[in-house]
Amino acid sequence: MPASSFSPTAVVDAVTGTGLPPGRLDVVESISLLQALSEVPEPRRARGRRHSLQSVLFLAVGAVLAGARSWAAIAQWARHAEQPITVCGPTPHATTFGRVLAAVDAAALQRVLTGWVLARSRARAQQAGDGARPRGENRVVVAVDGKTLRGVRYGAGEQAKLVTVFDHAHRLVLAQAEVTDGDELAAFPAVLDALPDLRETVVTADALHCQRSHADYLHRRGAHYLFTVKGNQPTLQRALARLPWAQAPGLLARHVGHGRTESRSIKVIDLDATPEAALFPHGARAIKVVRRRRLPGRGKPSVKTVYAITSLGHRDADPRLLADWIRSHWTIENSLHWVRDVTQGEDHSRVRTGNGPQVMAALRNTAINIIRLRGGTNIAAAHREFSYRPTDVLDALTTA
Repeated sequence: MPASSFSPTAVVDAVTGTGLPPGRLDVVESISLLQALSEVPEPRRARGRRHSLQSVLFLAVGAVLAGARSWAAIAQWARHAEQPITVCGPTPHATTFGRVLAAVDAAALQRVLTGWVLARSRARAQQAGDGARPRGENRVVVAVDGKTLRGVRYGAGEQAKLVTVFDHAHRLVLAQAEVTDGDELAAFPAVLDALPDLRETVVTADALHCQRSHADYLHRRGAHYLFTVKGNQPTLQRALARLPWAQAPGLLARHVGHGRTESRSIKVIDLDATPEAALFPHGARAIKVVRRRRLPGRGKPSVKTVYAITSLGHRDADPRLLADWIRSHWTIENSLHWVRDVTQGEDHSRVRTGNGPQVMAALRNTAINIIRLRGGTNIAAAHREFSYRPTDVLDALTTA
């Protein structure tokens, strides 16, 4: 019989018996993340197993919350954590963390984490009263974008890449999928398949994913798209550029910050009963955004024109909302990719074997989600706080 020095039951008992204040969730919700981790399939044989997979994942999430970036750092944090976190028995060695987490089914782990964060996101939306807002503003809007794991390469030398679904409003990572054979286009439906219900959801994506097959996929699932149009769709781009934009009314927004002045004008034209409507499936409206950016000390502003197409009709979203969604799509770069690259050191990670890179990426996403679900906005500061006070990690995990 394998030893059970760190059992899921012991973890649950410790979590529910620590005497923490009730907080924001009831007893069942307070251990939802822990329960989700128990659903990840065990990749090891029973013989010789000393630590359950749930306990290893539990400690790994806690360590990443405290800023750990490697198997050694996870093991070191686990050794120095307070007793309510370690629960009982000796903690796993760094080689154990590396061997176990590299063997975990990364797709299965992501599925349970997606289920967990979707449940928490829905609960948060209900508590915030999001349903009271106008229909257009109440829509769930998600961004789909790829990210390269620069330190990880496969046997043929190509870099590993992941595609992520990111919630605009709450800045939560909802799903993630690996790009196989360098085909990011094939990963688009694969990562969105992880979301059980896409009805009335707006999916934003850059020009790479402005594909007819993607538009048809979203339409079949009852979702809407908002795609940037560039040179990979030359016929569509030229057709949109020829539309009578001078006759269309426009909106103008001006922003000052980060040492620059930026203005954006947006115009929207309905494509109903126009030849351009036949160029892209379910295209309802075309969008033109002109960005003017002026930096201090420079005489002329830089000007950039961007075209986009959406399946949202005039009753679904007004031009102001469309402009906000186009702009907020790029929060995935600042609020996720930059955080993982710089704050969490993903670009310099030495975790490269097996499923380890994908698992570590999922753990980093989970740490970001936990921090934001707790109301945190500064991810670096939150990691430092958790590293200073390990018992705060238990509070974070029990309210996750």
